[in-house]
Parts: sequence; C-alpha cells; structure tokens
Amino acid sequence: MAPTGRPPKPTERKRALGNPGHRSLPSPVVALPRAVDVPEPIRPLAQSGRSMWDRTWQSGAVWVSQQTDIELLQIVCEQIDERMVLRLEVLRNGNRDDRRALRDLDKQIVSNLSYLGFTPTDRARLGVAEVRVQSTLETLRQARGK
Repeated sequence: MAPTGRPPKPTERKRALGNPGHRSLPSPVVALPRAVDVPEPIRPLAQSGRSMWDRTWQSGAVWVSQQTDIELLQIVCEQIDERMVLRLEVLRNGNRDDRRALRDLDKQIVSNLSYLGFTPTDRARLGVAEVRVQSTLETLRQARGK
C-alpha cells in the first residue's frame, strides 16, 4: 500500500526555504575529509559496478556501514552491472520487453540506493540530515575560535 499525503521534504530544502514550518531542524553533520579504506567487494564486479562500489564508499562512508550495509551495496553494484548490459541490449535492438525490464531495474536500483541513504530525504530519516565536508580552512578557523 502506497503512503498517503505529501512526501517528506528534505532538511536541506527546508533550510534553503528559511524553515517555513518553523520546526527545529537538526544540526548539519560535518564530515571531516579523510581517506577511506574501500573494502573489497564480496563478489566480483564488472567495471561499472566496481566504479559504483568505490564512489559509494568515498561519498557515503559517514553513514554506510561495512558491517550491515555491505551486502545491499553489493547487490546495488551487481544491479548496476546488469543495467549496463541490459541498456546496451535496449540500444542495440529496441525490444519493448527489454526496455520495460530496464525501467523496472532502474526502479529497483533507486529503491536500494534510497535504503542506503543516497537521497536527501532518506539521509534525514537515517539521522544524517545534511552532510557537508569541512574544509581544512574551516577546521583551522574552528580550532582558533573564529
């Protein structure tokens, strides 16, 4: 059953609009720049899936867990590999069934990325309202109390 009512508005959008609802907003999560040790995939991945794997760990290391999220991320990366093959097939032959399968796979990928917190709304639901990387200059200014 589909949820009723308006979809939740991302915290970033509320803040950009000046918080029209006047509810208290969570403080942004500040992620200090750091090198991330990207774990090896559980199963082999093709080039597009491996690229997704690496990008996800680099950009989502603040909230993606190696203990609990790694299997779902593996599935998403395998879906990305499958999508690449299916998309090439659709471009090659234009088969309507293949195109429908591609769109269904797209929906699954978006849904799984949502579970992993890769939309603003889902990050807010996970308690990672806004993630911004603190620059070295900001870190130095904060340390000096300015």
